[in-house]
Amino acid sequence: MSRISLYAIAAIVVVVLAGFAASRVLAADETIPQIGQTAPTFTLPSQEGTPTSLESYKGKWVVLYFYPKDMTKGCTIEAHNFQRDLDKYKAINAVILGVSVDSVDSHKQFCTKDSLDFTLLSDADKKVVAQYGSLGDYMGFKIAKRNTFLIDPQGKIVKVWTGVDPQKHSEEVLAALADFQKKG
Repeated sequence: MSRISLYAIAAIVVVVLAGFAASRVLAADETIPQIGQTAPTFTLPSQEGTPTSLESYKGKWVVLYFYPKDMTKGCTIEAHNFQRDLDKYKAINAVILGVSVDSVDSHKQFCTKDSLDFTLLSDADKKVVAQYGSLGDYMGFKIAKRNTFLIDPQGKIVKVWTGVDPQKHSEEVLAALADFQKKG
């Protein structure tokens, strides 16, 4: 093999390894917060355009769920199930906060169309979604991954679900809440 071929192969190896290292750094920036960690704080606009802060829910259980897109099949199923169970959540001092990168107007339309009475938050800048390790890519579009964080009344993350099944997720969350309340 010629010296030029060896240099070319070495250069390719360096480029590939540098790309791999860069992707690992990017992945580290989107690490999912862990159980026991204080939930990262944020303020985002609700479907009404009202600034809504996670800190305003201290003293309550918070179901912080990230979802890809308003008015799509899986997201509608998941939202309907949370809506169906909303009275059960309220009875155990829990609130539902849904977050996607859709606009305030899109959230408002989704809530109106599907009679949703809980809070949807718009993260159009994708900062909170990334902060919670839930920023995904779908065919070149940045969207929220379907992840959920259960936050206790003191603001600590006590349970994390990733890649949830929208059909049965509300029941899973209610079961986890019941378990935590028995222990606490």
